Amino acid sequence: MLISNIEVIPGKRITDHLGLVQGSTVRAKHAGKDLMAGLKNIFGGELQGYTELLQESRQEAVDRMIVQAQAIGANAIINVRFSTSAIAAGASEILAYGTAVRLNDR
Repeated sequence: MLISNIEVIPGKRITDHLGLVQGSTVRAKHAGKDLMAGLKNIFGGELQGYTELLQESRQEAVDRMIVQAQAIGANAIINVRFSTSAIAAGASEILAYGTAVRLNDR
């Protein structure tokens, strides 16, 4: 599955637009990581626990988007974007979305 954040795939021709596909996940902070983050806020530095949590969340959202695209016969997803929103105290949604397409070589 080819994935791009632009509207074309260089060297490929879009033959079919199959529509919007998306994948999302809702994750909550871990209490232990939250405690460590509080300490980092005092002393400074990267919040590695949160960095890892966000990376895992983005990958899960992309994986779910790919499954949805494959289910409708796509071989690529173009114009991919990410969005995030707070769902509840300490929990956020990561959403990946794009346009599922079929491509052929030019």
